[in-house]
Amino acid sequence: MKSNSKLTGLIAAPHTPMTNSGELNLPMIEKQAELLLSEGVSGVFIGGTTGECHSLSVDERLKLAERWSEVVSGSSLKLIVHVGCQSLVDARELAKQAGHLENVKAIGAMAPSFFKPPRATEVAAWIADVAAYAPECPFYYYDIPGMTGLQLPMVEILKRSKETIPSFAGLKLSNPDMPVLVECLAFATGGLDVLFGCDEAFLFGYAAGVKGAVGSSYNIAAPLYLSIMSSFDKGDHTSARTAQTTSVAMVRLLASHGYLPASKYVMTLKGVDCGPVRLPLRNLDDSAKRAIAEGMEKLGLVKAGVAVH
Repeated sequence: MKSNSKLTGLIAAPHTPMTNSGELNLPMIEKQAELLLSEGVSGVFIGGTTGECHSLSVDERLKLAERWSEVVSGSSLKLIVHVGCQSLVDARELAKQAGHLENVKAIGAMAPSFFKPPRATEVAAWIADVAAYAPECPFYYYDIPGMTGLQLPMVEILKRSKETIPSFAGLKLSNPDMPVLVECLAFATGGLDVLFGCDEAFLFGYAAGVKGAVGSSYNIAAPLYLSIMSSFDKGDHTSARTAQTTSVAMVRLLASHGYLPASKYVMTLKGVDCGPVRLPLRNLDDSAKRAIAEGMEKLGLVKAGVAVH
């Protein structure tokens, strides 16, 4: 099996860069990686929610993973590929490719959400099937109930998966229910990772014992979250809370305009043009762009005087 070292630090969930006509803009990935490295990010979880996974074809997702594998070669960025699909056959294909790409450190997947698995038993069986197509890759189950509508007992899924799947490595938990996080962390002391995925509650997760986090806002504000970690580690909880309050304000600002198109636009403000979002998501008008640029500047998260594109 590929090295199953713990995933720690900030792991960004990158946007999928697109041209103005809505095609993949693979050359932009190099600029994404350069920005993330310069701001202290330790890894990337590609092709997930922020990457508009279910708006991409399987062929596009294969190309996306291949390009990211090339770009991270020789760098410190750890590459995790999301392979979840509504179709089991498609998920197998994505997993198989990821397993053969040299620089992929792990794979992850959210469960299908149209035909929803009724119990933890079916989730674990689905994970086992997909994971078998990349047996050398550590596998992370991706729980994001706000998008999938799945509300299943996470500890039971962890228990069943750990018992039956040799490559099972842990959980990406994008669930704001803090008791669930605490329960999963307690169970994970047996050797699993719990990667927290709620940026606006990052401090709570870090205080609870999270060592690694996957989030979309680490693309645009990684230094803010690194400051939370540093302040908390030094015992300066006041500064940590202040920075977390800024995170909440940022997430609320972006969400008020549609989080994905808004966060993609902020990437442009930071010099990395990731292009538009795909339908059915709605792109921003000039008024929204001005409000976002002004709001991010007020929060101290983009440089003053950045032009609206």
